[in-house]
Amino acid sequence: MKKRQIAILGSTGSIGTQALQVIEEHSDLYEAYCLTANNKVELLAEQAHRFNPAAVVIANEARYDELKALMADMPDVKVYAGARALDEIVEAEPIDMVLTAMVGFAGLSPTIHAIRARKAIALANKETLVVAGELILQLAQQYHVSILPVDSEHSAIFQSLVGEDENPIEKILLTASGGPFRLMPAEQLATVTKADALRHPTWDMGAKITIDSATMMNKGFEVIEAKWLFGVSPEQIQVLVHPQSIVHSAVQFHDGSVKAQLGVPDMRLPIQYALSFPRRLTLSSERLDLFKAQHLEFFEPDLEKFRCLALAFEAVKQGGNMPCIVNAANEVVNRSFLEDRCSFPQMADIIAETMQKATFSATPNYDVYVQTDAEARRIAASLLNSK
Repeated sequence: MKKRQIAILGSTGSIGTQALQVIEEHSDLYEAYCLTANNKVELLAEQAHRFNPAAVVIANEARYDELKALMADMPDVKVYAGARALDEIVEAEPIDMVLTAMVGFAGLSPTIHAIRARKAIALANKETLVVAGELILQLAQQYHVSILPVDSEHSAIFQSLVGEDENPIEKILLTASGGPFRLMPAEQLATVTKADALRHPTWDMGAKITIDSATMMNKGFEVIEAKWLFGVSPEQIQVLVHPQSIVHSAVQFHDGSVKAQLGVPDMRLPIQYALSFPRRLTLSSERLDLFKAQHLEFFEPDLEKFRCLALAFEAVKQGGNMPCIVNAANEVVNRSFLEDRCSFPQMADIIAETMQKATFSATPNYDVYVQTDAEARRIAASLLNSK
């Protein structure tokens, strides 16, 4: 049987490295056709030597020569650099599926190119649907492309919906760990540091997503993503804080039945399910022992303490380019917090003010999304500098 060729956008990140573990475990079924990274040339070259892809791409063109030198002993592996190379490599004829594990707005353009090239999408870059959900769904329908979710929560919803095609969703129950500050009084958040925020109690993720989890903006983005993936309104999505991270999400149907997907916190499971759907392959991972789990807790999120989640709900209800504005502002403040240039509460303040000041468009196209992203970043940066 021909091995399925996988392009991994963001192979050096948390999702990308775990996807390579899945490919390695099932090397009889999958091959890494292309690996890409933004800046981590050493790890990208190490991965290339291990998996022997047809091509590697470094998004930061300034690091091309460094990567080229590290790949000198592998002349058969093509080496490219830049955003345009990312757009072009996903169109390569042998590719069967593109795993979009890049972080942020940068993942939008290569995802669009992959869809137009009729490649199946394993979606881990949530910003793609946050920024341009309507456009992405239209393109996927036009080009008859499957979009399979990789986020643990959306994978859980997807798994709960298998076989339920004719049964309407009453409610999506989207679970959240609550992050490191779930039990911290709101007044103490002004003094938390990036080191505090990066200590996630459950998941091992990249810095950007870990900070978004601490503010609960990550969960807000997942609300927006769920709206597009599953065709529901924001009012049909309920966020449940579930500290044990065992119930990864659930669906409630019109008869009151609730179906959920449970498991240990291991991102390899949803990654592998996206690659293998509708098959379930063996995964050498820890198994869930409900006797040891002892209790499962669920709480309502505090939308005053975690304003970013409230802002995401507000953005998806407004629609248009407002989620794009929120995403751009969030990327700016997230980076600023990691660089010790703003406090934890200031992140939500600046996002809210950017939402007020940026140009709203009710019916954006791709060019408007690009313009919106640039404008919102300028506004957020200006607000940061004035603090």
